[in-house]
Amino acid sequence: MNRRSFLKAVPAVAGLAAASASGKEAKPALEPIALPKPETDGGKSVLAALKERRTIREINAKKLSPQMLSNLLWAAWGVNRKKGPFGMIGRTAASASNSQEIDLYVAMPEGAYLYDAANHHLVPVTAEDLRPLCGNRGRRPGVDAPVRLIFVANLEKYNHSGFDEPGLHDDEVQKSYYNIAIGLIAGNVHLFAASQGLAAWFHNCDKAALAKALNLPAEERVVYSQTVGYPA
Repeated sequence: MNRRSFLKAVPAVAGLAAASASGKEAKPALEPIALPKPETDGGKSVLAALKERRTIREINAKKLSPQMLSNLLWAAWGVNRKKGPFGMIGRTAASASNSQEIDLYVAMPEGAYLYDAANHHLVPVTAEDLRPLCGNRGRRPGVDAPVRLIFVANLEKYNHSGFDEPGLHDDEVQKSYYNIAIGLIAGNVHLFAASQGLAAWFHNCDKAALAKALNLPAEERVVYSQTVGYPA
């Protein structure tokens, strides 16, 4: 059983067991979240969203509705075609050889989830509130925002891409590929936010602490974070 299957089968069990062993009060186990079907029309036009696109760091704690969260994640990195390049699903952002190497985690007050785009739902990872780790150490802005996205480059996925070109196995080329892929996803988030009257902020994060909290294997690297919510 691989890590993704394990997370789906026994969400949050490891975290609860550790809490029990240490004598700490265990948080309730997270349940998977089945997101509403994304709305694929409405909002401002692309040109209007481009005009409004900006970084807004002052974000309040108001929660996003399930529908808004669904639309946000779909716009960011959802499935928009059942058959994309090389016979694989197509996503709302491009990736090298359609490797789809970016795993998108969602940190919210109740815990952190992995976005499963193929099934459009959230897979529980930990009941810990990881939002404070999603910014630079000692910086307060964004901690109370309802959603902080965590971009993880999953290098193992380069071994299963639609087209096995040499750059997929070169360390330096891989870095350029996953940084561009993240930039495309983050751009989608900024445009979606502008179209819906939301605030968005793309930034660095505590990579080491997040990797530990998410229990990531060596081939998965935390790269950036992005904060989304309503303007303060």
